[in-house]
Amino acid sequence: MQSPPLKTIPLLPVEANSQPTDPLGKWLKKGGPQGGHHHEGETKPWYAVFWLTGVDYFSTLGYQPGIALLAAGAISPLATLLLILVTLGGALPVYMQVARRSFIGQGSIAMLEKLIPGWGGKLFVLALLGFASTDFIITMTLSASDAAEHVVHNPFLEPYFAAFPIPITLFLLTVLAVVFLLGFSEAVGVAVIVGVPYILLNIVVLVRSFSEIAQHPEAFANWQTALALKGDWTALLIFAGLTFPKLALGLSGFETGVSVMPQVKGDPEDITAAVPEGRVRGTRSLLISAAVLMSGLLMTSSFVTTLLIPASDYAEGGAASGRALSYLGHRLLGDVFGSVYDLSTIAILWFAGASAMAGMLNLIPRYLPRFGMVPAWVNYNRPLVLVLLAINFLVTMIFKADVEAQGGAYATGVLALIVSASVAVSLALGREARETGSGKLRLLNRYFWVVTAVFTYTFLENIRERPDGIIIATIFIAAILIIGGVSRWQRSTELRVEQVALADDPTIEIWPELRQRRVCLVPLISNDPVSRARKREQICKYYNVKGPFAFMHVTLRDDRSDFLSGLRVQVRRNGEDYTVEVEGAVALANAIAYLSELIDPISLFLGLTRKNMASQSWQYILFGEGETGIMVYQILVRYWEWTDEDDIRPRIFLMSD
Repeated sequence: MQSPPLKTIPLLPVEANSQPTDPLGKWLKKGGPQGGHHHEGETKPWYAVFWLTGVDYFSTLGYQPGIALLAAGAISPLATLLLILVTLGGALPVYMQVARRSFIGQGSIAMLEKLIPGWGGKLFVLALLGFASTDFIITMTLSASDAAEHVVHNPFLEPYFAAFPIPITLFLLTVLAVVFLLGFSEAVGVAVIVGVPYILLNIVVLVRSFSEIAQHPEAFANWQTALALKGDWTALLIFAGLTFPKLALGLSGFETGVSVMPQVKGDPEDITAAVPEGRVRGTRSLLISAAVLMSGLLMTSSFVTTLLIPASDYAEGGAASGRALSYLGHRLLGDVFGSVYDLSTIAILWFAGASAMAGMLNLIPRYLPRFGMVPAWVNYNRPLVLVLLAINFLVTMIFKADVEAQGGAYATGVLALIVSASVAVSLALGREARETGSGKLRLLNRYFWVVTAVFTYTFLENIRERPDGIIIATIFIAAILIIGGVSRWQRSTELRVEQVALADDPTIEIWPELRQRRVCLVPLISNDPVSRARKREQICKYYNVKGPFAFMHVTLRDDRSDFLSGLRVQVRRNGEDYTVEVEGAVALANAIAYLSELIDPISLFLGLTRKNMASQSWQYILFGEGETGIMVYQILVRYWEWTDEDDIRPRIFLMSD
């Protein structure tokens, strides 16, 4: 039989949600976080949402072919073929599994948090957030840098802007931030507008390039000669395998594909189903379509750029550097068409940055505030956008807006997320196989561990070849941990309760008898009759007490790494006194302080352990225990100072055990 719903009671005002009174503060805190909220009315068919993934995924055509040429030269098509095999045989199956297990858009990070409970899972999530930040930040700076490359190399604009790639990059990033400061909406419509023309223009360039190869068969012969100089097919495949990790940024887009799941329209019965099969099916169609289309574009673009672009032009600083397909568009179809292609490329690169900005505004408020590891203002878009803009400026200046230089850092972030998704899927399938005894699931589990090994090799090899990505990710991880640790310490004395539920009908009946200065509240480590009698005798011996006692016992959750919790309260009469059992707390002191404010007792009697204060502080920060009496007092004083009310406060007694 299903238990009846618990009755919740009105909550106290929360300091973190207080509104500023100055004009700047009001402007900064206008609006809530970008992500985490979804309404069924906003859903669209998967083939419309497809373009939200596409702008991130397809925009890599702006720089991927040039980076592949620079990394592999004549072997670029073979290395790209390996990339496609890994995409279709590894990344696509992984994220199709993620789509079924994280269908509200939280992705692989949320899966790992569920699979690895406690502080271990939190630290893993924080590390992944560092890599995700690397992915999204470099997406913004790399896309803006490549858009600037298309500006400064356009024959009509080059005379005016050739010397200003960094200012143009910073300008594009500023425009991106301004758009989000003003409020960004209708993302799906804009994605279609910039994505469809870009794909069509690329198809035109590719068709014209194949026509050029057909008219000049010596280009194919020259390529064969270049391959022959590298050795036999075994040597070619080995070299392609070694250079493949440098092309891994062509795997981007899959994490975005599952993050947009809440916008995919499903079946009518999805609303009440445990697993929204219609939405999962639509998202899988989206992922398959994006992977197949991108694989075709990557393979053909790699082939034509290898055959038609001289090595001197795709080298760093060359005419095709960072813009291989644009180079072919200008050369084969004229500067007018090439300029149209450049404008379309700039648009999709800019919107890829917008997709990454939306991803950051969605990702950070989803995790860090729940961990208590950011200041409260991170829940608001505008301050976060300004912080991200400052980081974008810094990264751009460090890399000097160089597309190739940022490629390694981008690939590091992308690969870290794919490795995490592979691990999450492998762990989930392993657990399900053990629970069900399914041979099919065991086989799938082994397959995905092999996929995990492939992506792990690619990730480690990318780090070895280009360590700048792991350096940036490490900086982000360190910043998250340091800022998060300081924030959690500063916010630890907030009232950390998000819900209070009365457990049963007797509690609902008795609860009003406790409130409004009717009882003396006495928290106890153990709420058995002997402990209650001993504490009552001790208090009556040394204090002049009026009113009955309410003896409270708080039980902590097993996982106390969360910052906020909901409390379940059960109250019983015990003669003239009351017993209060509280379950679900993440910190003893905060739960006691919160319920004390709800009850408003005559007096509050708190025990002291007199143990080492340094170790007690760590116990409190990490596990919600520690010197509870002193912490309850500090939490209440902070709350009273913040509320600035003149209500009569309970008398607080700190008693040494």
